[in-house]
Amino acid sequence: MSKFELLDPQNSVLIFIDHQPQMSFGVANIDRQQLKNNTVALAKAGKIFNVPVIYTSVETESFSGYIWPELLAVHPDVAPIERTSMNSWEDAAFVEAVKATGRKKLIISALWTEVCLTFPALMALGEGFEVYVVTDTSGGTSVDAHERSVDRMVQAGAVPVTWQQVLLEYQRDWARKETYDPVMDLVREHSGAYGMGVDYAYTLVHKAPARKA
Repeated sequence: MSKFELLDPQNSVLIFIDHQPQMSFGVANIDRQQLKNNTVALAKAGKIFNVPVIYTSVETESFSGYIWPELLAVHPDVAPIERTSMNSWEDAAFVEAVKATGRKKLIISALWTEVCLTFPALMALGEGFEVYVVTDTSGGTSVDAHERSVDRMVQAGAVPVTWQQVLLEYQRDWARKETYDPVMDLVREHSGAYGMGVDYAYTLVHKAPARKA
């Protein structure tokens, strides 16, 4: 495995850490509705391409609340791994689940960037995993907290990516027709102006009929 090797559905795993209400309240570097949109979109991208996914949560009933229902709904059969540790990599069940996938490229999103993303990212790197931190599906308690944490992870060898980059890296070739329509549907639902542009092209160029909401 190498960072020069592109991400694909066969070499990576998606990991979502602590996308819970109490953790969301403290996010200040990104609009929280946009954060939710991006995170759910990344999960849907993984489902389109059958990428393994791991959800984990911290102190759900005593402090943080349940993982966003919109996120859990993408993979209703995946049970979140419940933890007490701020650092997922110090939870045996979580590490076991990661290693059970057999994948070395870990695509990680988390709240907060400076704690729940940075800690496991650094430890996973130390154990030889390749870590890709999704910067627009992760949130910190300030712009500075988020950016300095990303800097620290990058200096340690992590690779920063965005959710849409992951989606398009998985698709890569528009001739892959088995995923073309699902990807376009996802883009139209979650990609803002890009999705609007797709709708415009379908209407103007392809003369597609009006879509029902």
